[in-house]
Order: sequence, then structure tokens, then C-alpha cells
Amino acid sequence: MDHLLPAAIAELAERVVKANIAAGRCLAVAESCTGGLVAAAITEVAGCSTVFDRSFVTYSNEAKQDLLGVSADLIDTFGAVSAAVAWAMAQGALQHSNADVAVAITGVAGPDGGTVQKPVGTVVFARAVRGQPPEACSAEVRFFENARTRSEVRQAATIVALELLMPDAKVESGCA
Repeated sequence: MDHLLPAAIAELAERVVKANIAAGRCLAVAESCTGGLVAAAITEVAGCSTVFDRSFVTYSNEAKQDLLGVSADLIDTFGAVSAAVAWAMAQGALQHSNADVAVAITGVAGPDGGTVQKPVGTVVFARAVRGQPPEACSAEVRFFENARTRSEVRQAATIVALELLMPDAKVESGCA
């Protein structure tokens, strides 16, 4: 076995590392529903230490608060799976790292935990860039309706997060 993770994820992680080495950027991730898969993918790539500063696996609400400084009021008001919390996670990852870019992921991987408003497969991503004002941070909600299992949701979310770590990445909507 050449890779710990599926080939599509491993190949994308390699492109992410190479592109960020070329761009001279340092990365951090704040993961909830992916449970460290984004960090695992990046650290499978030889030379990743050139660009990868750290990962925060903040699965519980308490971890989001303790490690990233996400406000309990924010979680209570909007829920852990929200653009507001993803935005705060990305900002916290920047503040608690040496990274130039941070991506945050929070979602409902299933098979339980979904609601009518946030069904299983709902994942929120945020991307923050050092030196940009916090309001420039972008967040977006994705729904992976074709993912049939918890693993498929987590893998799909990992791919999106890796894509957001590319130097030319854009997030589709604002953090509001």
C-alpha cells in the first residue's frame, strides 16, 4: 500500500503541498467532522513540514472553545455546524499558529446527528488568510447528498478542504 488514504486524496494532498511550497505559504487546519483526515493526507506527503504548521482536531464544542477560542455563545446561537462557527475556527487556527492560511471544517458525518435544517452530509468550510481583515474570511456550506456513509462524507469533506488550501482557492459565499 503506497498511501494511507484513497489515491484521489493522496494525489490532491501532494498537489497542495507542492503548490504551497512554490507559493511560500504555511498552512494550518481546524478539523471537526473530518477528525484529522486533512492533516493525515498532508502529512503523507514527503516535504510537508516545509508548509504544514499544525492541525487542530476540535471534535467537541469544548475543544473548539479551548483550542481555537470559539465562543460558547456562538455555538449556542448558531450551532457547531454553522458558517459562524467555521469562521471562528478558521480565525482561531490562524491566531494559534504560524500559518498564512487556515481552513476549518465542521459538519454532520452521520449516520446520526442530522436534523431537518442540517441533515447528515452537511459540512461547513471556512478559509482565513493572515493579513486579511477577519471579515474577508469566507465560509460555505456544502451538502454531500451522494455520500452514503460516514466515511464517504468525511472523505468528500477532506477533498474540499484540501482544494481550499490551494493558493488560488476561492470560497463561494461570505461568512454572514
